[in-house]
Amino acid sequence: MADSKSMAFWNRMAGRYAARPVRDPAAYEETLRDVAGRLSPSDRVLEIGCGTGSTAIRLGGHVREWRATDLSPEMIRIAQAKPAPASVSFAVAEADREFDDAPFDAVCAFHILHLLPDTAATLALIRSSLRPGGLLVSKTWCFADMGWRMRMLIPVLRRLGLFPPARALSADELREAIRAAGFTIEADRTFGRSRHAPYIVARRPA
Repeated sequence: MADSKSMAFWNRMAGRYAARPVRDPAAYEETLRDVAGRLSPSDRVLEIGCGTGSTAIRLGGHVREWRATDLSPEMIRIAQAKPAPASVSFAVAEADREFDDAPFDAVCAFHILHLLPDTAATLALIRSSLRPGGLLVSKTWCFADMGWRMRMLIPVLRRLGLFPPARALSADELREAIRAAGFTIEADRTFGRSRHAPYIVARRPA
């Protein structure tokens, strides 16, 4: 389960996170289009690690239900203050926990899997939260594949309180973990300048 340090970090950073512009708007829009094209109006979607709710608000109106969750109460407070489609709801919840209202048709995990202490356990929970044939739609920073300068900078930023607890996954390790959890990978690509943040869509076999 996520620890108190992670919650404290994201509570403290929530306002700054909400005010920060999207780094690569064209890539973000392309990602949203791809996600939207994989969902149906009848779908129930769970989003883990929703932050301040931008993606949920953009995509939630296209499905029957979009349940957006985040560890940080402050993130959720900011998200709930935004205008959102009626199908979107926000709740404080850890990403690596069971959800009583499962199964869902899709689980979205954007920039969250590398922040959790046990990737394999989280993927197993995601699989159990999906109906047979359901989709995992993910985007994950793979710090192990970045250049040595960035890998050296991350511990410094963490000591300064500017970087959250995170795992240095490689893209190959991430793919293997997804397959080992019982998923079949259907799409694997990157968008824009985010060469080390693979967008992976995987299906729980029917």
